[in-house]
Amino acid sequence: MPSTTDTTAGLAPTTGDALLQARRRDVERRRRQVHEALRGLLATGDEITLSSVARHARVHRSFLHRHPDLRAEVIAAADTPPAQLLPSSNASVSKRSLQAENLNLRETNQRLRQHISDLEERLSELLGEQVATRCGLGVDTSQAQLQRQVENLEQTVADLRGTLADRQDELDAARQANRQLLTSLNQPAPPRMRAD
Repeated sequence: MPSTTDTTAGLAPTTGDALLQARRRDVERRRRQVHEALRGLLATGDEITLSSVARHARVHRSFLHRHPDLRAEVIAAADTPPAQLLPSSNASVSKRSLQAENLNLRETNQRLRQHISDLEERLSELLGEQVATRCGLGVDTSQAQLQRQVENLEQTVADLRGTLADRQDELDAARQANRQLLTSLNQPAPPRMRAD
């Protein structure tokens, strides 16, 4: 049975063509949004990054990465000195960017200080444990655990040896009783007295 697309071939675009055209229109719309966002950021003197352009254009950053020409435009605009972008507001743009950079550097510095402090504390603990172990002031936890395990195993071996000795005594007694029984069974019966 022929499908409806076969009967209307050549008269109307297929569903696949319609979807492809809709996708192209959507991509063009988003590209226009990126260009408008870039122009707006250039006009206001705000910091230009892939994230800021994507946020202002209301598109995902991956959209910029999938379109190398757009990404190149954003990177070129970000690398352009503020004086070339806005000669009239050079002082305010550079002051704003310096303040933002200063704030970012302070936060990075604080994170690095905390990280260094944590690493120094951990290093101090490790060195202290090593010194205590080498000097005999402290017992390594792994050695203490192994010592307890050895003691437990030694006690288990002693218990098993005692049980084995008991079983050996019982076996010896059973063998002795067996020998006596066999001896009594193998002795000839005493002759019967005949009654005259």
